[in-house]
Parts: sequence; structure tokens; C-alpha cells
Amino acid sequence: MSNRSNPSGSAATLIIVAHPDLETSRINKRLAAELERRGNVTVHRLYETYPDEKIDVAREQELLLTHDRIVLQFPLFWYSSPSLLKKWMDDVFELGFAHGKGGDKLNGKELLIATSSGGAQSMYQAGGFHNYSYSELLRPFQQSANLAGMIYRPHFVVSGIREVSDEQLEKYAADYAAYVEGRLALSRTKD
Repeated sequence: MSNRSNPSGSAATLIIVAHPDLETSRINKRLAAELERRGNVTVHRLYETYPDEKIDVAREQELLLTHDRIVLQFPLFWYSSPSLLKKWMDDVFELGFAHGKGGDKLNGKELLIATSSGGAQSMYQAGGFHNYSYSELLRPFQQSANLAGMIYRPHFVVSGIREVSDEQLEKYAADYAAYVEGRLALSRTKD
């Protein structure tokens, strides 16, 4: 995990990177590296931290408590997240912490989703190959944020990853950093 101070004084941001093989990932590896290079966020790699999938819930909850903006970064796997991110949410967003009686610890924090997919953006729409938009597929994350009293922000997507040129990847990385830092507004209607 990379944890650097935030000299700008803006909201502390935690990036939860959930890629089962980040070292071989061209897109997610580059996006995470861009944020580390900028040094104003905490980048937390779930698969590196928990190769045995035994999550330290207290540690993860403390990370969430000390950050105002939470970004879940992952490749879209079977229209959802990789399994460790799902397990992380199941364990960490527990009753009494994220919801239910006394479960107000995440109220007012921002939740942002950054994902990548192999298919082109046009495939993710009504009538497209996958039939549903990214917004529709990411709806469980939005509802989880709602239940936890979090502010759900528009998602950031890199689609058609096999066709992304090096030049395009650099632009995506810069846009991603601007998105995470709150300098790039994304439209909810753009999927």
C-alpha cells in the first residue's frame, strides 16, 4: 500500500485496487501508477495485501474512516467486480459500521467507481452485445453507497482495453487522476 500525505489539503482519497493480476494488467496498473506518481492519495492493492483472502476488517474500516473519498478500481468481471472486492465489501461494510443501527461511519463519504472492460463502449447499451449500460451494471455499488449514506459519484470507465493505444492510455491516466482529485466532472448519462 502506498500512503502519501495530501499537501493540497483537499479530501483524503483511498483507492482500493482490486485486480487479481495487477502486474500483467496494462490498464489498471497504469492508472494506479499515475495516482501514486501524483502522491496525493492512498493506493491500496487488495490482492497484494490479502493473497489468502483473509481480510483484516478492523484495518480496512480504519482506512475508510481516515479517508473522505473512496475509489473502487477494478476490471469488470462477468458484469461485476473481481471476487475479492465483493468479499471485501461483504466483510468491511458490516452491520453496525456501514448500515443498520450505529452503522453511520461512512455517511457523507464519496464513493467513486473506476472500471475497465474488454468490450467497446458501444457494446454496453440497450441493443448492444451486453444489453446493459455501465450505469446499470454498476447499480449494486450505487445502492451499497446509498445504504451506507455515501455520496455516489459518476463512474470512470476505460472500455475496449485491447484497442487502447499507448497515447490514449496516457490520456486516460491523466483524466483518471483529474477524476479522482475532483478536477474532472463526469456526466452520469455518459456510459
